[in-house]
Amino acid sequence: MSLNDPLSNVLSQIKSYDNVGKKELITRSNSKMIRNVLAIMQEHKYLGGFEEIKDSKGDSLKIYLLGSINKTGVIKPRFSVKKETYEKFEKRFLPAKDFGILIISTSEGMMVHTEAKKKALGGRLISYCY
Repeated sequence: MSLNDPLSNVLSQIKSYDNVGKKELITRSNSKMIRNVLAIMQEHKYLGGFEEIKDSKGDSLKIYLLGSINKTGVIKPRFSVKKETYEKFEKRFLPAKDFGILIISTSEGMMVHTEAKKKALGGRLISYCY
């Protein structure tokens, strides 16, 4: 079975496992972008952590859940955002001011929208989490 958007599938699995109350998830989807998004979510205390499992069938990710995610998802299409327009997208994807994170791909790597605002960087919206 082919996956159209592996990042979207992983975030959807995280959300459903978290809603059910499970504490860990093993997924076959594994890429640098997925690992970067998970690292940012872990840094902001939405995930407990993750580790890469190497086996003969291909690498898997084991993700540890904390039960602190209300909603997470991918932003499609990947909108370009300028340093002046972050507030517009915060209102669109986050429920309240200073609640949740937007993950953005910038020229300096993936980061959270608040960090990109401080550095005055634009980029592409990747996902959100709150």
